[in-house]
Amino acid sequence: MRFFAAPLLLFLSPVFAQTAPQSAAPPPQITLHDLKEADALGSQLYANSGVTGLVLVVVRGDQVFIRGYGETAPGSNVAPSKQSVIRLCSLTKIFTTDVLTKLAADGTVHLDDPLQKYAPQGVHVPEKDAPITLVDLATHTSGFDREIGTAPRHTPHFTYPDYATRWQWLPTAQLKFTPGTQAWYSNIGYDLLSDALANAAHTSYPALLWSRTLKPLGMWETTFYPNDAQCAQLMRGPHNEGPCTTTENTDGSSGLYSTPADMAKWLRYLAGPSTPAWAAQSDAAHAVYKLTSSLKQIFGLNHAGKPAGIGLGWMHLGENDDPSHIIEKTGGGAGFTTYIAIHPASHTALFVAATDGPPRKKNSPPHEPANWQGLFRASTDGLLALAGLPPLPERQAKRIPRRRNAHGAAPVHARRPVANEHSARAAQPRAAKSTPSAQ
Repeated sequence: MRFFAAPLLLFLSPVFAQTAPQSAAPPPQITLHDLKEADALGSQLYANSGVTGLVLVVVRGDQVFIRGYGETAPGSNVAPSKQSVIRLCSLTKIFTTDVLTKLAADGTVHLDDPLQKYAPQGVHVPEKDAPITLVDLATHTSGFDREIGTAPRHTPHFTYPDYATRWQWLPTAQLKFTPGTQAWYSNIGYDLLSDALANAAHTSYPALLWSRTLKPLGMWETTFYPNDAQCAQLMRGPHNEGPCTTTENTDGSSGLYSTPADMAKWLRYLAGPSTPAWAAQSDAAHAVYKLTSSLKQIFGLNHAGKPAGIGLGWMHLGENDDPSHIIEKTGGGAGFTTYIAIHPASHTALFVAATDGPPRKKNSPPHEPANWQGLFRASTDGLLALAGLPPLPERQAKRIPRRRNAHGAAPVHARRPVANEHSARAAQPRAAKSTPSAQ
């Protein structure tokens, strides 16, 4: 298939990659194109990917572009809209690190706090020459595997493991390496991170996310608890992906539902700059905390390209002083592929969500239902094209074993994005509970 297209206050210093100029040639100049030109990108992404439906959101300052392509479900003859419901999958992780950054800024936690400090009473967190810290969890350098095991048969997507299951498992976990020395994409690490933040703040994590991030941004339809009306608007592919249901059990790693309208608000917060009407995410949330060159190996983090650095959930393609520097996060599962990319130099951010297409048949065009690497790359190059910049150079990437459904991320510095109004309900959390009920 062919696609065209102030950290010290956090008590842990991020790494800002430095790059010596390769030649005396001047850097490419940024020429901002009207966001209406993103329509051509969306059309190409849809036409070349073979997906059932696709939504594209692009934000720059007060400009917002939202458009849907294809169908909300096979045979619906209805194009996705800004109110369509999507699964964010692993993009949930960058919401978790937004909360982490805010709690670190106000002193509720420190990034170098050991996970043990926030473990339930009597639970021992394993070590391997060093304790696992919150920043290890956020940068996928904890030593944990991707998952704790296979979910029981017929378990709905993004509902396993629950709180009790993962903390019962934790003392028996065998770390793959000394924390902080390698990077290995981990979903379980992020669910333990959200548990730790909730413990530190003395509330449930959904309530914490609501009060610190979703409510201030007016993201009323972003939730772990979709109601019947929202589930009726959930985009679907050709396969039965199970029920639209409560996903608080994976609230740190993958459970969030949202809409394109809400994601426009999120993008504006991410890409900035701040205005009297809109807050912008702190630079500390977008900084690089691990240079990949300093790690023995990275595994599962280069789905959109080989990162130069790893941030708090984010991957950085290129160096801070590169005009083409991109900060990105990938996601996927339950029939969805999702992607966010930020271009700090132009304060432009992009969000794509697509549902799987029909499986390939003999003698049919070579469309793959989930050619997510091509979708990520084409989206990144399209974002750069909106700033008048050439595509990223080809990168050699390690083979990534395809385990389960969520995609990784990688890193270096960043800024902020979003807007678009909505009716207020849906995202509000249920009452806090100390231990989610077992499945």
